[in-house]
Amino acid sequence: MKTANPQPSALQVAIKEAKRAVRPLIWFSGGINVLMLTGALYMLQVYHRVLGSHSLETLVMLSLMAAGALATMAGLEVVRGRLLAKVGSWMNARLAPVLLTASVEYAASAPGQVNARPLRDLDQVRNFFTSPSIFPILDAPWAPIFFAAIFLMHPWLGWLALCGGIVLFALALLNEYITRKPLTEATSAQSRAYTQAEAAIRNAEVVQAMGMLKPLLEGWKAHQDEANKGQVLAANRGGVIAAIARCHRLALQMAILGLGAYLVLQNEASPGIMIAASILMGRALAPVEQAIATWKATVGARAAYKRLTAVAGQYPEVKPVLPLPRPKGKFEAENITLGRQGGEPILKGISFQLSPGETMALIGPSGAGKTSLARVLAGAWRPSGGRALLDGMSVAEWAAEDRGRYVGYLPQDIELFAGTVSDNIARFATLNPTVFKHVVRAAQLAGVHELIKGLPKAYATEIGEAGAILSGGQRQRIGLARALYGDPALLILDEPNSNLDKEGEDALVAAIGIAKATKTTIILIAHRPNIMAKVDKILVLNRGQQVLFGPRDYVFNELANRARKVTQMPMAAQPPTLEVVKEVKEVKEA
Repeated sequence: MKTANPQPSALQVAIKEAKRAVRPLIWFSGGINVLMLTGALYMLQVYHRVLGSHSLETLVMLSLMAAGALATMAGLEVVRGRLLAKVGSWMNARLAPVLLTASVEYAASAPGQVNARPLRDLDQVRNFFTSPSIFPILDAPWAPIFFAAIFLMHPWLGWLALCGGIVLFALALLNEYITRKPLTEATSAQSRAYTQAEAAIRNAEVVQAMGMLKPLLEGWKAHQDEANKGQVLAANRGGVIAAIARCHRLALQMAILGLGAYLVLQNEASPGIMIAASILMGRALAPVEQAIATWKATVGARAAYKRLTAVAGQYPEVKPVLPLPRPKGKFEAENITLGRQGGEPILKGISFQLSPGETMALIGPSGAGKTSLARVLAGAWRPSGGRALLDGMSVAEWAAEDRGRYVGYLPQDIELFAGTVSDNIARFATLNPTVFKHVVRAAQLAGVHELIKGLPKAYATEIGEAGAILSGGQRQRIGLARALYGDPALLILDEPNSNLDKEGEDALVAAIGIAKATKTTIILIAHRPNIMAKVDKILVLNRGQQVLFGPRDYVFNELANRARKVTQMPMAAQPPTLEVVKEVKEVKEA
């Protein structure tokens, strides 16, 4: 029985498309290399025909033909260079969206593995394609033409050139072997240095306020020193090999001239053959020598491509899908688990059901897994096992555009973006009168409309990177408006009142009430009593496990009973759920 072929990844599809552009490059390189024979052939004809016949007309015609061949070769090189630039530009336009999508998907499927390096790797691969470093790869397949031409002139010359080429190729392999490890280690250390520097810049306020710059600088310098050490070691080793290769090529050039002179003295070759063989051998060995000189760039591009394959090679090509109808809001969690590398799972078997319009609160102590569960339920993270179903369909499997229309999510870290207030609330949809109408409606539902009108340019106010010009409470209220945009069927709010004052909390409670009235299913993480009064059900988590789930009053009464029993037990026998009991007891008493 034959199995169906797996769907190709987005990167594989793009590389397959790129091959169609690479084929003309190969043929252009073939034409250029064939025309490289012009100098040697011109030399042969001058020695054999012009000097022997003393014919000026022959010299003129040969010179004109050689000039035409060289002009054609120059034209082909210009076209090849422009085609390479075009391929590089196409690669960036075609692969950058694929890699950004794959990076987001990778971060969603591997919590904590956030990595934007693929875009830098794409730049490195593109720059390699548009630099002279690619020429040895394009020219090397045509080297046998030159060796064959030398063999036709005389077998001894051919064998000398071929043996010398094998030695030079062995030096290239040796160069790769002795520089691979230090270059790999240097690249890894440089990556760690970049990551640490970006983290320091991103958290500049904390770094400056708490005097953390010096120790961070020392750690960054250690990574930089390690990278420099590897690069210097690789450069030293590569320099030695390059020097040996250069000396070997010059010695080989002299050897073929000497052998050619010997054959001339033995009347087995002409002076023209001696000179032409030297020219042809230099051209045949040029790609290998150039490859040694540009080996660092080649290795870097190859490593970058491998990293691109690791990130983007596992995600299928995104294809247009038909939009699904608006869900009614029935939500189910089926035995959701979330793994963690090298440790206990973050979530272990979470299951519950919510009807359209119901509101559920997630409660539990710090580290219980509430935020992780919220991310899984919103489709931001893919669970290791189980499913989160909205109207019977897995949230993680919905097309991102569909999920965005029907799911509103306010994360614990608000995560606004550089742009205007309208852009952020509209989730960066193209603004038009209809979209702006929905933006204003979402702001009014979130109770932030009047606040926005007080900003310098109202909805057109630029808020800066991560909403830098706004206070924490303002960012949270605009984030709530973004979550409410488009009247979602499912609304997930993670600590929505953590930065709010009394006015903001009142607006939040009112927004939750309006959303419940429109049959929006709501899941929120909160502990303050004015919000807890709005919930229908409560899910209690502790250490990634589901402790209790049910109607609000039932859960409160059950936890109160457990609290009384726990406080009567000896301290050593008290179960870990005491942390949850105490927290919920405080909420209930409030």
